[in-house]
Amino acid sequence: MFCKWTRTVILPLFCLFLCAVLLLVGSAWIFNAAIKDKTADRIVTAEQLLASNRTFDCILILGCGVYSDGSLTPMLSDRVQTGVELFSLGIADTILMSGDHESDDYNEVDPMKRAAIGLGVASECIETDPYGLSTYESVARVARVYEKKRVLIVTQSYHLPRALYIAEKMGIDAYGVSADRRPYEEQNKYDLREALARCKDMVLTQINPKLKYTD
Repeated sequence: MFCKWTRTVILPLFCLFLCAVLLLVGSAWIFNAAIKDKTADRIVTAEQLLASNRTFDCILILGCGVYSDGSLTPMLSDRVQTGVELFSLGIADTILMSGDHESDDYNEVDPMKRAAIGLGVASECIETDPYGLSTYESVARVARVYEKKRVLIVTQSYHLPRALYIAEKMGIDAYGVSADRRPYEEQNKYDLREALARCKDMVLTQINPKLKYTD
């Protein structure tokens, strides 16, 4: 009786579950490959930007975490340093720091601004967006709230395809420069999380939900 029940119930359910898993994994792989392929020609170097004479409304530096004492994590420090170097080339008049400062006890954008000032950028050339609570919201707010049309995005290379894909869907003429300046701990974890996030944001760009903060 048990063997018969196994053949008629458990085995079909297991096969159905396995097919569902394979379908999800396959779909995720296709989505990720599509996003990477679609944005590949938008990821450039500083030298390529100078050669093309492109200028931008702003350089968007995406936040990614600060320590409890307010100092920048290595990944975020590299983003700010890369963004400042690009700003010094004269390809934009403004740097927009976008990160999480939704609550009083956590602040990404002010430490980012202080770091940029410490690297020689005038305070009046830096804007801060405290409601960049996610990559999607950061990029969407650039279009909807700050109304920037031509944007240079600075973040690590694993993160650039998603940011550029969102920008394209928001009608922004965006290019990206990698802020990879060193190896990062737990990069495999970031890569896995990013693969899932690309699928999430591919869906969000289709739904185009209302932003939590629009001011």
